[in-house]
Formats: sequence, C-alpha cells, structure tokens
Amino acid sequence: MCNTGGLDTIVSKTRAAQRRYASFEQKEVDEIFKTAAKAAEKASEPLAKMAVEETGMGIESDKFVKNRFASVFFYRRHRREHTCGIVARNAQKRTMTVACPVGVVAGVIPTTNPTSTTIFKALLALKTRNGIVFSPHPRAKKCTVEAARIVAEAAVKAGAPKDIVAWITEPSLELTDGLMKHPMVDIIIATGGPGMVKAAYSSGKPALGVGAGNTPAIIDESANIAEAVKCVIKSKTFDNGVICASEQAIVAHATVYDTVKKELIHNRAHILSPAESAKVGKIILTEKGINAEIVGQSAYKIAKMAGISVAQDTSVLVGEEKSCETSNPFAHEKLSPILALYRANDFHGAVEIALKLITIGGMGHTAVLHVNLKDREKIDLFSLQMPAGRLLINSPASQGAIGLYNACVPPSLTLGCGSWGGNSLSENVSIKHLLNYKLVAARQIDLPKF
Repeated sequence: MCNTGGLDTIVSKTRAAQRRYASFEQKEVDEIFKTAAKAAEKASEPLAKMAVEETGMGIESDKFVKNRFASVFFYRRHRREHTCGIVARNAQKRTMTVACPVGVVAGVIPTTNPTSTTIFKALLALKTRNGIVFSPHPRAKKCTVEAARIVAEAAVKAGAPKDIVAWITEPSLELTDGLMKHPMVDIIIATGGPGMVKAAYSSGKPALGVGAGNTPAIIDESANIAEAVKCVIKSKTFDNGVICASEQAIVAHATVYDTVKKELIHNRAHILSPAESAKVGKIILTEKGINAEIVGQSAYKIAKMAGISVAQDTSVLVGEEKSCETSNPFAHEKLSPILALYRANDFHGAVEIALKLITIGGMGHTAVLHVNLKDREKIDLFSLQMPAGRLLINSPASQGAIGLYNACVPPSLTLGCGSWGGNSLSENVSIKHLLNYKLVAARQIDLPKF
C-alpha cells in the first residue's frame, strides 16, 4: 500500500480518513471496534502460522493465543469504555471531561510479535478514533500487512472511512524514519529494538516507546516452590521466550535452591554443566547485542547450535551462575528459553542480585517475586527497591505483564519502562494514551480550605 515514493500519499489519505472518523459517535465507533476485533480473532490461527513461517521465530500455537489476546481479549476489556466526546461529568466539582483523538499514529512493528502487535495497535487506534499507518519489520512484512489488511477491511465494512488503517508494503529504515518524522503524523507507538525506539524519540514527535527487559524472578523460601517454577517455565517457554517481559533469571533463596533445581528438572529443564554453560554462553550475544539466531528458537535447537546434546523435549536451558556482571552473557536479556539460576543467601541478597540484573539492561520493565502473600514486609521491600513498571507477585512474567492474571493490568503488547528505560511512560500502553482530554471547568466560588 506504500512504496518509496508513496509515503506522502498514504499518510495524507489516512489523515483525511481520520478527520472524518473524528466526527463519529460512540455507537458507530463501538460497532467498528467490535467488527474489526471479530475479524482479527477469526484470522488468529492463519496469522500465527504465517508469522512463524515468515520470521522463523516462536511457536504457532502460542502466537495464536497472542493474536486472540490482542483481538477478543482486548475487545472485551474495552468494549464499554467511552472514548468519544463527553466521557465524564462531576456536578459537585462543576467539571466535565471531553475525549478527543490524537490524530494519525505511526505504528512501528517488531519481528518478534508482528501479527499480535499489529492487531493490538490497529484496534487501539480504531477505538480512539485515530488513523494508523504501519511500518512492518522487513523480516515480518507479509504477516504484518496481512494482519493490518484484515482489520482494515473489517473496519471499513462496518462503516469506518477507507484508509483509516494503512501500511507500508515494502518497509525499509528510510521509510520507517520518514513515517515517524512525517508532518502529518501526530504520535508514534514504537515497539521493537532500542535503536528504533531511540529513533522514535528523536523524531520530534510525541512517542510511546518500550525498553529492553531483563526480568529477574525471585523465589523466596516462603513460596510454593512447585507452583513458582511452573510459572517460570510457563512464561519462559511461551512463544519460545520472545515476549520482553519473560524471565531471564531465577534468583532462589539458598534454603530452597536445590528444591528449585529439582522442580526445574521435573519441568523438563536441562541444567547445564559448567562446560555446557560455557558453550551456550558463546552464542547468546554478539557485538550488537542478543544473537538474532537464538531469538524465539527452541531449547533443543539452541543446544544444537551450541554443540551440546539435550533431550528433544527440553523446555529450558538453565545455567547456574554466580556473576551478575555485564561480562556474563547469562546476565543479559536472551529472548529465548535460556535461564540463569542464582543462589541468594537471604531475601535482601536476592533483591540485590535482582537489582543488579535489571540494571544491566532491563531498567523499568518487569520483575517477579514468588512469595507467601502474608509476608507483606518482603513484598513491600521488593516493591520499593525494584526499578520496574510491572512488579508481579506469584505470576508468570510474560502473561502477567501483558495483562493476564490480574484484571487491573491493562491488556497491552507495548510495555512502557518510564525514565528508567528511556521511555515517556512506565505503564502498559492503552486507550488513554491515544486520547487528548479536555477538562471543562466552571468557576467555583467555594474554594477549599487549607
């Protein structure tokens, strides 16, 4: 829908479409939102297959789950939310709030979660009466465009203006940069690598970006160890670990360390010997960062790449580590079913190790604590010490961070990391972030007394 010379054309068409869409009433918008979400849900399975075939990353069944999450789950959570016109009144305070669309959104899509992120951002734009133009990752352009096309056609069929959802068919760094800096683009939602996110913030436009994750999971002695390990495995193996919130290290209290190891083995994890750890460590990073060859691959395939032998049904490769320094590859984000396992002498020591790991490359993102909920002192200490926007208790990190397992967490596939991670917000990107709010306030003579 866009080539090298056609960026101005497509953005101007989306701008015109958005101006018409901005006048739509809530009932019309909700019908468009519903129809588009249903179409995306219906296409969840073929889009998952397409994403795996094109990118060579992840697991088809898990991408299917993410596509459904981005469509039907997101729709159900926001279907009754008011996003058009007067959305709140307060007679006592003599105020009302008016919601207005931001305008045209530049949606930058990653290669790790291409179809689900496209569905999520398209529905987010439709619910808030914004137009959106997608810039796919070059290695995920076909599945991204197909996801955008399905949502766009359904939206138009339900009454949305043509071109309200658009895309670049042959993406490049030049076109992505041009889209982000385009004078008719009002805001950028950037999901992807640090270089691309930095470019979004340097574009001169308002930008909602993400940061890298390096999620530590503390397993305290008071935790249900079997359940805690099961949570970590459930999260770390989900789509072969490509969600940035997925655990990168377990920090186990010394008194339960051996039990944690036994539970990991029970859940088909392979505990690497020192020699095996050295081999795996060599393929985790390159000079540019995470080795792209391991991202989203199975534990068995990664082991084979490293030249070690493991069972074909191995869930995760676990390296028993002591160093939290940047020189240790296991201390970094891995975006694959590879985990570091650390021993902590006490709870304060566990928090200290987790803090060091986050500082290496996951500032502002996510941290997990598995603990007895009655131990408020430990939960409070963890919450005060961890510089992360999502602090999850007794939850799988991948699923918990995006909005599952707790109805108060906004469902999202774009997770802000605040100033810690160089982002403009520290929460999950959601409906409110694509709306301008006008506060209408009448003069009030009775001033509050201090």
